[in-house]
Amino acid sequence: MRQNGWKTAVLGAVFGWILAGCQLATGPLAAGSAAPPASYLDRLPQDEIVYFVLPDRFENADKSNDLGGLEGGRLDHGFDPAAKGFYHGGDLKGLTERLDYIQGLGASAIWIGPVYQNKAVQGPAGDESSAYHGYWITDFTRPDRHLGTEEDMHAFVEAAHARGMKVYLDIITNHSADVIQYRECPETACGYRSVADYPYTTRGGPDGAAINDGFMGDQAPFQTKENFDRLTDTDFAWTPFVPVGEEHVKVPDWLNDPRFYHNRGNSTFEGESSLYGDFFGLDDLATESPEVVDGFIQIYEDWITRYRIDGFRIDTARHVNPEFWQAFNAAVIAHAKSLGIEHFYVFGEAAITPPDQLARFTRTGGFPAVLDFALQKTVADVLIDGRPTLGFLPLFQADDLYGDGSAEIAPTFAGNHDMGRFAGFLRTAHPDMGDEEMLKRVELAHALLVFARGVPVIYYGDEQGFVSDGNDQLAREDMMPSEVALYNDNDLLGTDATTAQSNFDTAHPLYKAIAGMSALFHEHEALRRGKQVVRLAEEHGGVFAFSRLDEPGGEYLVVLNMRNEAREVNVLVDPRSQTFEALAGACPAQVATTGVVSVAIEPLGWMVCRSNGWEN
Repeated sequence: MRQNGWKTAVLGAVFGWILAGCQLATGPLAAGSAAPPASYLDRLPQDEIVYFVLPDRFENADKSNDLGGLEGGRLDHGFDPAAKGFYHGGDLKGLTERLDYIQGLGASAIWIGPVYQNKAVQGPAGDESSAYHGYWITDFTRPDRHLGTEEDMHAFVEAAHARGMKVYLDIITNHSADVIQYRECPETACGYRSVADYPYTTRGGPDGAAINDGFMGDQAPFQTKENFDRLTDTDFAWTPFVPVGEEHVKVPDWLNDPRFYHNRGNSTFEGESSLYGDFFGLDDLATESPEVVDGFIQIYEDWITRYRIDGFRIDTARHVNPEFWQAFNAAVIAHAKSLGIEHFYVFGEAAITPPDQLARFTRTGGFPAVLDFALQKTVADVLIDGRPTLGFLPLFQADDLYGDGSAEIAPTFAGNHDMGRFAGFLRTAHPDMGDEEMLKRVELAHALLVFARGVPVIYYGDEQGFVSDGNDQLAREDMMPSEVALYNDNDLLGTDATTAQSNFDTAHPLYKAIAGMSALFHEHEALRRGKQVVRLAEEHGGVFAFSRLDEPGGEYLVVLNMRNEAREVNVLVDPRSQTFEALAGACPAQVATTGVVSVAIEPLGWMVCRSNGWEN
């Protein structure tokens, strides 16, 4: 058996877990009226393996919605399957048809990119692109017609729930589509104008004409409706206006009022502008306003009510004031609980890597969890840049900085739709690396995600060996047959296929590897919920080991060799552990001496070893 293999019997365990642990529904759920099976609702966030997918890039099951009900050319409807930045035709029906594939990988939850109605095309002449990604919302209340109908959304969620799978929606509150314009542009580049240089109470600077009499600013003590009612003039920095014909394009209608936006120009993503600036021109909402807070709570509570959604991934969390998050997160979690969804999972995106800065969002923003960009960076440091595994020690020691239990449910990932794919990072850093070594490194990265603390997130296509050329649009390949030349010339890992073909191969070596890991994860509760203890993080080497403690007594020892050389190392274990059973890899049968096991591990190998039980 290969060191990073597993017992053949385990490969089917994930299917047994799904059938035994999830009471499958016998018919479709009525819209907004029926709850998923009870055992499904009982699962904690850390019990899930999450599959993250952009619906437009997955499967096209309904070609009638490719144009989103719009007429004209591609700059009108946004559909051009040969262009990487335009709609390609994937839809909610396609996701529903491929649930077998996703569940077969071992995923028990699906995080889908934003599904809301978007402004189809944006961008300056010659540099336009479409809203296939879902982040340019005009109507926050219904699915984008390129993806399907409300009925299609219900059918997708109900089909997932019937299988005992959860659905997490990507949501946005920081910005809407780029509709509001400034009269000074494009003659003047509308860069960011600060609050101090362009106060709310004067027009065009401190010496300008007085406006908004009595407005006390937007800081926490003054975030009241009474105060914001005094903010009637919006031209304190630039002169915002809504173009003719778009006065009511946003839904709900309050979103069309410039009073509810910051109107300070484009963000530099530094300092104050990170909160107040337009995100690449997108209309930046004034989330300090109580009406904006209440409006978004109502919008997203309605999605929970209508579809029985199981959680939210919250976009651009770092660009919104903490008072908004404190109110919003508490409200939607309480609303879900009132509907019987006890473990509604909210996790924020703050694209920063220092753990102390990430932890701040769980302490001051009321986030149950945030995406673990710190772990992603450390995995890349070790597996791509060859740094010692000692870097994992301070990473996990920083878990104490997070809110209670937040580190245990932090979503962990190796790459994503914004930064790019882990395999792409590898190929860029090591263009001469062979496919076999790259496969092992990608597998090893996923082994760490699955078995370490946190909630593992698999980015769609990674399990099919996708190797992106870069970030953003370059890392959003099609799973269905692609017409994009920049995708189709990529050499995928572990297969002779290209993205020009359909890539739902359940025999792909990475798919099989992740499915095997997932089976262990679902079969052994300690690998999901057990307290993590770091056992070995080498100062100069590439071996990393940790235990997940079993509540009744015992431990699961996970050992990973992050370098391309065989190693023999001594690893600390609990002194009560005497013998070990190999769940994956060539585990030692017994300890070398009290509290120590001697491990021989192959290059880029990993193992999972279960100790004998011991009394606490």
